[in-house]
Amino acid sequence: MNAAIILIVSFLVMIFLRIPISFSLLFSSFLTVFYLGLPPMIVLQRMADPLDNISLMAIPFFILAGQIMAESGIAKRLVDFANLLVGRIRGGLAFANIVASMFFGGMSGSSVADTASIGSILIPEMEKHGYEKDYSIAVTVTSSTEGLVIPPSHNAIIYAQAAGGVSIASLFLAGAIPGIMIGLGLMIPAYIIAVKKGYPKGNPPKGKAALKVALDSIWGLMTIVIILGGVLSGIFTATESSVIAVVYALLVATFVYKELTTTKFLKIMRETLATTIAVLFLIGAASAFGWLLAYLNIPELVANTILNISSNKYIILLIINAVLLLLGMIMDMAPLIVITTPIFLPLVVDLGISPIHFGIILMVNLGIGLCTPPVGNTLFVGTVVGKSTIENVFKAMWPFYLAMIGILLLVTYVPFFAEWLPSLISF
Repeated sequence: MNAAIILIVSFLVMIFLRIPISFSLLFSSFLTVFYLGLPPMIVLQRMADPLDNISLMAIPFFILAGQIMAESGIAKRLVDFANLLVGRIRGGLAFANIVASMFFGGMSGSSVADTASIGSILIPEMEKHGYEKDYSIAVTVTSSTEGLVIPPSHNAIIYAQAAGGVSIASLFLAGAIPGIMIGLGLMIPAYIIAVKKGYPKGNPPKGKAALKVALDSIWGLMTIVIILGGVLSGIFTATESSVIAVVYALLVATFVYKELTTTKFLKIMRETLATTIAVLFLIGAASAFGWLLAYLNIPELVANTILNISSNKYIILLIINAVLLLLGMIMDMAPLIVITTPIFLPLVVDLGISPIHFGIILMVNLGIGLCTPPVGNTLFVGTVVGKSTIENVFKAMWPFYLAMIGILLLVTYVPFFAEWLPSLISF
Protein backbone atom coordinates (compact mmCIF):
# COMPACT_ATOMS: atom_id res chain seq x y z
CA MET A 1 0.00 0.00 0.00
CA ASN A 2 2.90 2.37 0.75
CA ALA A 3 4.28 1.78 -2.74
CA ALA A 4 0.87 2.57 -4.28
CA ILE A 5 0.70 5.81 -2.30
CA ILE A 6 4.22 6.75 -3.43
CA LEU A 7 3.36 6.01 -7.08
CA ILE A 8 0.14 8.02 -7.18
CA VAL A 9 1.04 10.90 -4.85
CA SER A 10 4.43 11.51 -6.51
CA PHE A 11 2.72 11.58 -9.90
CA LEU A 12 0.06 14.07 -8.74
CA VAL A 13 2.72 16.29 -7.16
CA MET A 14 4.65 16.35 -10.44
CA ILE A 15 1.49 17.22 -12.34
CA PHE A 16 0.64 20.13 -10.06
CA LEU A 17 4.23 21.35 -10.42
CA ARG A 18 3.48 21.49 -14.17
CA ILE A 19 6.09 18.88 -15.07
CA PRO A 20 5.24 17.34 -18.49
CA ILE A 21 3.00 14.28 -18.24
CA SER A 22 5.52 11.83 -19.71
CA PHE A 23 8.29 12.87 -17.31
CA SER A 24 5.85 12.81 -14.38
CA LEU A 25 4.88 9.23 -15.24
CA LEU A 26 8.52 8.18 -15.53
CA PHE A 27 9.63 9.92 -12.34
CA SER A 28 6.89 8.32 -10.24
CA SER A 29 7.58 4.92 -11.86
CA PHE A 30 11.32 5.04 -11.12
CA LEU A 31 10.68 6.32 -7.59
CA THR A 32 8.31 3.44 -6.88
CA VAL A 33 10.64 0.86 -8.42
CA PHE A 34 13.48 2.08 -6.21
CA TYR A 35 11.21 1.88 -3.16
CA LEU A 36 10.23 -1.70 -4.03
CA GLY A 37 13.85 -2.70 -4.59
CA LEU A 38 13.20 -3.75 -8.19
CA PRO A 39 15.84 -3.24 -10.92
CA PRO A 40 15.37 0.19 -12.58
CA MET A 41 15.83 -1.43 -16.00
CA ILE A 42 12.35 -2.92 -15.63
CA VAL A 43 10.83 0.54 -16.22
CA LEU A 44 12.66 0.87 -19.54
CA GLN A 45 11.66 -2.66 -20.53
CA ARG A 46 8.01 -1.92 -19.80
CA MET A 47 8.30 1.29 -21.83
CA ALA A 48 9.66 -0.57 -24.85
CA ASP A 49 7.31 -3.57 -24.80
CA PRO A 50 4.13 -1.85 -26.09
CA LEU A 51 6.04 0.05 -28.78
CA ASP A 52 7.08 -3.22 -30.44
CA ASN A 53 3.76 -3.44 -32.25
CA ILE A 54 3.25 -2.93 -35.96
CA SER A 55 -0.24 -1.46 -35.40
CA LEU A 56 1.38 1.62 -33.84
CA MET A 57 3.04 2.38 -37.19
CA ALA A 58 -0.33 3.79 -38.23
CA ILE A 59 0.01 6.64 -35.72
CA PRO A 60 2.87 8.60 -37.38
CA PHE A 61 1.35 8.10 -40.82
CA PHE A 62 -2.11 9.36 -39.79
CA ILE A 63 -0.40 12.32 -38.10
CA LEU A 64 1.58 12.97 -41.29
CA ALA A 65 -1.54 12.73 -43.45
CA GLY A 66 -3.31 15.24 -41.20
CA GLN A 67 -0.37 17.66 -41.37
CA ILE A 68 -0.28 17.45 -45.17
CA MET A 69 -4.01 18.18 -45.38
CA ALA A 70 -3.71 21.12 -43.01
CA GLU A 71 -0.84 22.73 -44.92
CA SER A 72 -1.79 21.99 -48.52
CA GLY A 73 -5.20 23.61 -48.90
CA ILE A 74 -7.28 20.47 -48.36
CA ALA A 75 -8.59 21.81 -45.04
CA LYS A 76 -9.57 25.13 -46.66
CA ARG A 77 -11.57 23.34 -49.34
CA LEU A 78 -13.34 21.22 -46.73
CA VAL A 79 -14.32 24.40 -44.88
CA ASP A 80 -15.70 25.87 -48.11
CA PHE A 81 -17.69 22.70 -48.77
CA ALA A 82 -19.05 22.63 -45.20
CA ASN A 83 -20.10 26.27 -45.59
CA LEU A 84 -21.84 25.35 -48.84
CA LEU A 85 -23.87 22.68 -47.01
CA VAL A 86 -24.93 24.55 -43.86
CA GLY A 87 -23.90 28.18 -44.31
CA ARG A 88 -27.42 29.49 -44.92
CA ILE A 89 -28.56 28.62 -41.38
CA ARG A 90 -28.59 31.33 -38.69
CA GLY A 91 -25.05 31.23 -37.30
CA GLY A 92 -24.01 29.40 -40.45
CA LEU A 93 -20.26 29.81 -39.97
CA ALA A 94 -20.49 28.05 -36.60
CA PHE A 95 -22.31 25.17 -38.30
CA ALA A 96 -19.71 25.14 -41.07
CA ASN A 97 -17.03 24.93 -38.38
CA ILE A 98 -18.69 21.86 -36.83
CA VAL A 99 -19.29 20.10 -40.16
CA ALA A 100 -15.75 20.85 -41.38
CA SER A 101 -14.42 19.18 -38.22
CA MET A 102 -16.44 16.07 -39.08
CA PHE A 103 -14.76 15.92 -42.48
CA PHE A 104 -11.28 16.80 -41.29
CA GLY A 105 -11.50 14.47 -38.29
CA GLY A 106 -12.44 11.68 -40.68
CA MET A 107 -9.11 12.19 -42.42
CA SER A 108 -6.58 13.11 -39.75
CA GLY A 109 -8.00 11.64 -36.54
CA SER A 110 -6.33 14.46 -34.62
CA SER A 111 -8.19 17.08 -32.58
CA VAL A 112 -5.10 19.29 -32.30
CA ALA A 113 -4.57 19.31 -36.09
CA ASP A 114 -8.29 19.99 -36.52
CA THR A 115 -8.25 22.93 -34.09
CA ALA A 116 -5.13 24.44 -35.63
CA SER A 117 -6.15 24.09 -39.28
CA ILE A 118 -9.91 24.73 -39.12
CA GLY A 119 -9.42 27.38 -36.43
CA SER A 120 -6.85 29.34 -38.41
CA ILE A 121 -9.34 29.55 -41.28
CA LEU A 122 -12.68 30.04 -39.55
CA ILE A 123 -11.98 31.93 -36.31
CA PRO A 124 -10.84 35.11 -38.16
CA GLU A 125 -13.68 34.66 -40.67
CA MET A 126 -16.28 34.35 -37.90
CA GLU A 127 -14.90 37.44 -36.15
CA LYS A 128 -15.11 39.37 -39.41
CA HIS A 129 -18.82 38.53 -39.64
CA GLY A 130 -19.60 39.72 -36.11
CA TYR A 131 -19.21 36.55 -34.07
CA GLU A 132 -17.63 36.98 -30.64
CA LYS A 133 -14.04 35.74 -30.61
CA ASP A 134 -14.45 33.46 -27.58
CA TYR A 135 -17.62 31.91 -29.03
CA SER A 136 -15.76 31.22 -32.28
CA ILE A 137 -12.89 29.56 -30.41
CA ALA A 138 -15.29 27.56 -28.23
CA VAL A 139 -17.05 26.15 -31.30
CA THR A 140 -13.71 25.28 -32.90
CA VAL A 141 -12.26 23.59 -29.82
CA THR A 142 -15.32 21.53 -28.89
CA SER A 143 -16.07 20.43 -32.45
CA SER A 144 -12.51 19.09 -32.77
CA THR A 145 -13.49 16.26 -30.40
CA GLU A 146 -15.40 14.73 -33.33
CA GLY A 147 -12.06 13.84 -34.89
CA LEU A 148 -11.10 11.75 -31.87
CA VAL A 149 -14.06 9.44 -32.44
CA ILE A 150 -14.89 9.64 -36.16
CA PRO A 151 -12.64 7.16 -37.99
CA PRO A 152 -9.76 6.96 -38.49
CA SER A 153 -8.61 7.69 -34.95
CA HIS A 154 -5.11 6.90 -33.77
CA ASN A 155 -6.54 6.84 -30.24
CA ALA A 156 -8.66 3.87 -31.34
CA ILE A 157 -5.42 2.12 -32.34
CA ILE A 158 -3.91 2.84 -28.91
CA TYR A 159 -7.06 1.52 -27.20
CA ALA A 160 -7.13 -1.61 -29.38
CA GLN A 161 -3.63 -2.46 -28.19
CA ALA A 162 -4.34 -1.60 -24.54
CA ALA A 163 -7.51 -3.72 -24.62
CA GLY A 164 -5.59 -6.77 -25.79
CA GLY A 165 -6.20 -6.81 -29.51
CA VAL A 166 -9.70 -5.46 -30.09
CA SER A 167 -10.48 -5.15 -33.81
CA ILE A 168 -9.34 -1.74 -35.07
CA ALA A 169 -11.79 -1.91 -37.97
CA SER A 170 -14.66 -2.52 -35.52
CA LEU A 171 -13.54 0.44 -33.41
CA PHE A 172 -13.38 2.64 -36.50
CA LEU A 173 -16.96 1.69 -37.40
CA ALA A 174 -18.16 2.06 -33.82
CA GLY A 175 -16.94 5.66 -33.66
CA ALA A 176 -18.82 6.88 -36.73
CA ILE A 177 -22.30 7.38 -35.24
CA PRO A 178 -21.12 8.80 -31.86
CA GLY A 179 -18.81 11.20 -33.72
CA ILE A 180 -21.68 12.49 -35.83
CA MET A 181 -23.84 12.69 -32.69
CA ILE A 182 -21.26 14.96 -31.07
CA GLY A 183 -21.46 17.27 -34.09
CA LEU A 184 -25.26 17.33 -34.06
CA GLY A 185 -25.27 17.88 -30.29
CA LEU A 186 -22.94 20.86 -30.60
CA MET A 187 -25.20 22.40 -33.22
CA ILE A 188 -27.97 22.84 -30.62
CA PRO A 189 -26.17 25.37 -28.36
CA ALA A 190 -24.49 26.89 -31.43
CA TYR A 191 -27.91 27.68 -32.93
CA ILE A 192 -29.48 28.87 -29.66
CA ILE A 193 -26.59 31.28 -29.03
CA ALA A 194 -26.59 32.43 -32.67
CA VAL A 195 -30.30 33.32 -32.47
CA LYS A 196 -29.94 34.95 -29.06
CA LYS A 197 -27.02 37.13 -30.16
CA GLY A 198 -28.27 37.77 -33.67
CA TYR A 199 -25.37 36.19 -35.53
CA PRO A 200 -25.92 36.39 -39.29
CA LYS A 201 -26.91 33.75 -41.80
CA GLY A 202 -24.11 32.87 -44.16
CA ASN A 203 -24.00 33.62 -47.86
CA PRO A 204 -22.44 30.55 -49.48
CA PRO A 205 -21.91 30.49 -53.25
CA LYS A 206 -24.68 29.47 -55.63
CA GLY A 207 -24.92 28.04 -59.12
CA LYS A 208 -21.65 27.47 -60.93
CA ALA A 209 -19.62 28.79 -58.01
CA ALA A 210 -21.27 26.25 -55.69
CA LEU A 211 -20.57 23.46 -58.17
CA LYS A 212 -16.92 24.50 -58.34
CA VAL A 213 -16.62 24.37 -54.53
CA ALA A 214 -18.22 20.91 -54.44
CA LEU A 215 -16.00 19.54 -57.20
CA ASP A 216 -12.90 21.08 -55.66
CA SER A 217 -13.58 19.34 -52.34
CA ILE A 218 -14.04 15.87 -53.82
CA TRP A 219 -10.30 15.16 -53.82
CA GLY A 220 -10.16 15.78 -50.09
CA LEU A 221 -13.35 13.86 -49.30
CA MET A 222 -12.02 10.86 -51.22
CA THR A 223 -9.43 10.41 -48.47
CA ILE A 224 -12.21 9.24 -46.14
CA VAL A 225 -13.54 6.83 -48.76
CA ILE A 226 -10.08 5.37 -49.40
CA ILE A 227 -9.19 4.94 -45.71
CA LEU A 228 -12.49 3.52 -44.49
CA GLY A 229 -13.41 1.68 -47.67
CA GLY A 230 -10.08 -0.11 -47.75
CA VAL A 231 -10.10 -1.08 -44.08
CA LEU A 232 -13.74 -2.15 -43.91
CA SER A 233 -13.57 -4.14 -47.15
CA GLY A 234 -10.47 -5.96 -45.95
CA ILE A 235 -8.34 -4.74 -48.86
CA PHE A 236 -5.78 -3.38 -46.42
CA THR A 237 -5.19 -3.04 -42.69
CA ALA A 238 -5.43 0.14 -40.62
CA THR A 239 -1.64 0.46 -40.75
CA GLU A 240 -1.58 0.08 -44.53
CA SER A 241 -4.46 2.54 -44.86
CA SER A 242 -2.46 5.19 -43.00
CA VAL A 243 0.39 4.85 -45.51
CA ILE A 244 -2.03 5.00 -48.44
CA ALA A 245 -3.61 8.12 -46.90
CA VAL A 246 -0.19 9.81 -46.83
CA VAL A 247 0.59 8.86 -50.44
CA TYR A 248 -2.83 10.04 -51.62
CA ALA A 249 -2.61 13.32 -49.68
CA LEU A 250 0.86 13.97 -51.11
CA LEU A 251 -0.34 13.34 -54.67
CA VAL A 252 -3.39 15.61 -54.26
CA ALA A 253 -1.39 18.35 -52.54
CA THR A 254 1.40 18.25 -55.15
CA PHE A 255 -0.33 17.60 -58.46
CA VAL A 256 -3.99 18.65 -57.98
CA TYR A 257 -3.99 21.61 -55.58
CA LYS A 258 -0.30 22.39 -56.20
CA GLU A 259 0.11 24.11 -52.83
CA LEU A 260 2.76 21.86 -51.25
CA THR A 261 6.09 23.68 -51.39
CA THR A 262 9.47 22.41 -50.18
CA THR A 263 9.31 24.78 -47.21
CA LYS A 264 5.85 23.51 -46.24
CA PHE A 265 6.95 19.90 -46.66
CA LEU A 266 9.95 20.35 -44.35
CA LYS A 267 7.68 22.03 -41.78
CA ILE A 268 5.22 19.14 -42.06
CA MET A 269 7.96 16.56 -41.49
CA ARG A 270 9.35 18.44 -38.47
CA GLU A 271 5.92 18.74 -36.84
CA THR A 272 5.06 15.11 -37.61
CA LEU A 273 8.34 13.91 -36.11
CA ALA A 274 7.88 16.00 -32.97
CA THR A 275 4.26 14.90 -32.49
CA THR A 276 5.05 11.23 -33.13
CA ILE A 277 7.94 11.20 -30.65
CA ALA A 278 5.74 12.87 -28.03
CA VAL A 279 2.85 10.42 -28.53
CA LEU A 280 5.00 7.27 -28.53
CA PHE A 281 7.02 8.47 -25.54
CA LEU A 282 3.76 9.08 -23.68
CA ILE A 283 2.52 5.59 -24.57
CA GLY A 284 5.77 4.04 -23.33
CA ALA A 285 5.83 6.03 -20.08
CA ALA A 286 2.15 5.30 -19.45
CA SER A 287 2.72 1.59 -20.06
CA ALA A 288 5.47 1.48 -17.42
CA PHE A 289 3.20 3.35 -15.00
CA GLY A 290 0.29 1.06 -15.85
CA TRP A 291 2.42 -2.05 -15.26
CA LEU A 292 3.26 -0.79 -11.77
CA LEU A 293 -0.44 -0.16 -11.10
CA ALA A 294 -1.15 -3.79 -12.01
CA TYR A 295 1.87 -5.04 -10.04
CA LEU A 296 0.50 -3.27 -6.95
CA ASN A 297 -3.03 -4.67 -7.56
CA ILE A 298 -4.51 -1.19 -7.88
CA PRO A 299 -6.99 -2.19 -10.65
CA GLU A 300 -8.53 -4.78 -8.31
CA LEU A 301 -8.63 -2.23 -5.50
CA VAL A 302 -10.39 0.32 -7.73
CA ALA A 303 -12.87 -2.28 -8.98
CA ASN A 304 -13.69 -3.46 -5.46
CA THR A 305 -14.09 0.13 -4.26
CA ILE A 306 -16.56 0.90 -7.04
CA LEU A 307 -18.48 -2.33 -6.43
CA ASN A 308 -18.68 -1.49 -2.74
CA ILE A 309 -20.36 1.79 -3.65
CA SER A 310 -22.90 0.12 -5.91
CA SER A 311 -23.48 -3.08 -7.86
CA ASN A 312 -25.90 -1.35 -10.22
CA LYS A 313 -24.55 -1.35 -13.77
CA TYR A 314 -25.79 2.16 -14.54
CA ILE A 315 -24.42 3.69 -11.34
CA ILE A 316 -21.04 2.03 -11.95
CA LEU A 317 -20.90 3.45 -15.48
CA LEU A 318 -21.77 6.89 -14.10
CA ILE A 319 -18.94 6.62 -11.54
CA ILE A 320 -16.46 5.52 -14.22
CA ASN A 321 -17.50 8.44 -16.43
CA ALA A 322 -17.04 10.88 -13.55
CA VAL A 323 -13.57 9.48 -12.79
CA LEU A 324 -12.54 9.65 -16.45
CA LEU A 325 -13.80 13.22 -16.79
CA LEU A 326 -11.73 14.27 -13.77
CA LEU A 327 -8.63 12.43 -15.02
CA GLY A 328 -9.08 13.98 -18.46
CA MET A 329 -8.69 17.42 -16.90
CA ILE A 330 -5.13 16.69 -15.74
CA MET A 331 -3.75 14.15 -18.23
CA ASP A 332 -3.39 13.70 -21.97
CA MET A 333 -5.57 11.21 -23.80
CA ALA A 334 -2.97 8.65 -24.94
CA PRO A 335 -1.51 7.84 -21.51
CA LEU A 336 -4.97 7.78 -19.94
CA ILE A 337 -6.12 5.19 -22.47
CA VAL A 338 -3.09 3.03 -21.69
CA ILE A 339 -3.47 3.41 -17.91
CA THR A 340 -7.25 3.25 -17.42
CA THR A 341 -8.15 0.53 -19.92
CA PRO A 342 -6.64 -2.33 -17.84
CA ILE A 343 -8.31 -0.89 -14.73
CA PHE A 344 -11.86 -0.40 -15.99
CA LEU A 345 -12.23 -2.81 -18.93
CA PRO A 346 -12.41 -6.05 -16.86
CA LEU A 347 -14.99 -4.41 -14.59
CA VAL A 348 -17.28 -3.24 -17.39
CA VAL A 349 -16.95 -6.51 -19.31
CA ASP A 350 -18.22 -8.32 -16.20
CA LEU A 351 -21.20 -5.95 -16.32
CA GLY A 352 -21.95 -6.99 -19.90
CA ILE A 353 -20.38 -4.00 -21.67
CA SER A 354 -18.47 -4.98 -24.81
CA PRO A 355 -14.84 -3.82 -25.25
CA ILE A 356 -15.91 -1.99 -28.43
CA HIS A 357 -18.64 -0.06 -26.61
CA PHE A 358 -16.35 0.81 -23.71
CA GLY A 359 -13.66 2.00 -26.13
CA ILE A 360 -16.05 4.58 -27.58
CA ILE A 361 -17.21 5.64 -24.10
CA LEU A 362 -13.56 6.12 -23.15
CA MET A 363 -12.67 8.17 -26.24
CA VAL A 364 -15.73 10.45 -26.03
CA ASN A 365 -15.04 10.99 -22.34
CA LEU A 366 -11.35 11.76 -22.69
CA GLY A 367 -12.08 13.93 -25.73
CA ILE A 368 -14.06 16.22 -23.43
CA GLY A 369 -11.01 16.31 -21.18
CA LEU A 370 -8.89 17.66 -24.03
CA CYS A 371 -11.16 20.72 -24.08
CA THR A 372 -10.90 21.24 -20.33
CA PRO A 373 -8.26 23.11 -18.33
CA PRO A 374 -5.68 22.85 -16.93
CA VAL A 375 -4.10 20.38 -19.39
CA GLY A 376 -6.54 20.41 -22.35
CA ASN A 377 -4.36 20.48 -25.47
CA THR A 378 -7.07 21.45 -27.93
CA LEU A 379 -8.23 24.26 -25.64
CA PHE A 380 -4.65 25.54 -25.44
CA VAL A 381 -4.16 25.37 -29.22
CA GLY A 382 -7.52 27.10 -29.79
CA THR A 383 -6.61 30.01 -27.51
CA VAL A 384 -3.26 30.40 -29.26
CA VAL A 385 -4.80 30.32 -32.75
CA GLY A 386 -7.63 32.66 -31.71
CA LYS A 387 -5.41 34.95 -29.59
CA SER A 388 -7.53 34.78 -26.44
CA THR A 389 -7.16 33.46 -22.89
CA ILE A 390 -8.14 30.09 -21.46
CA GLU A 391 -10.32 31.81 -18.85
CA ASN A 392 -12.39 33.72 -21.43
CA VAL A 393 -12.81 30.77 -23.78
CA PHE A 394 -13.68 28.43 -20.92
CA LYS A 395 -16.62 30.70 -19.99
CA ALA A 396 -17.91 30.56 -23.56
CA MET A 397 -17.64 26.77 -23.69
CA TRP A 398 -20.14 25.84 -20.96
CA PRO A 399 -23.15 25.31 -23.26
CA PHE A 400 -21.01 23.10 -25.49
CA TYR A 401 -19.70 21.12 -22.50
CA LEU A 402 -23.28 20.37 -21.47
CA ALA A 403 -24.09 19.19 -25.00
CA MET A 404 -21.04 16.89 -25.08
CA ILE A 405 -21.85 15.41 -21.67
CA GLY A 406 -25.39 14.76 -22.89
CA ILE A 407 -24.00 12.86 -25.89
CA LEU A 408 -21.58 11.00 -23.59
CA LEU A 409 -24.50 9.78 -21.47
CA LEU A 410 -26.42 8.67 -24.58
CA VAL A 411 -23.40 6.75 -25.88
CA THR A 412 -22.83 5.24 -22.43
CA TYR A 413 -26.36 4.03 -21.77
CA VAL A 414 -27.49 3.19 -25.32
CA PRO A 415 -25.01 0.61 -26.71
CA PHE A 416 -26.80 0.68 -30.08
CA PHE A 417 -25.00 3.88 -31.10
CA ALA A 418 -21.57 2.25 -30.81
CA GLU A 419 -22.40 -1.36 -31.64
CA TRP A 420 -24.85 -1.20 -34.53
CA LEU A 421 -22.42 -0.53 -37.40
CA PRO A 422 -19.81 -3.11 -36.26
CA SER A 423 -22.63 -5.68 -35.92
CA LEU A 424 -23.42 -5.30 -39.63
CA ILE A 425 -19.96 -6.38 -40.75
CA SER A 426 -18.03 -9.38 -39.49
CA PHE A 427 -14.28 -8.83 -39.04
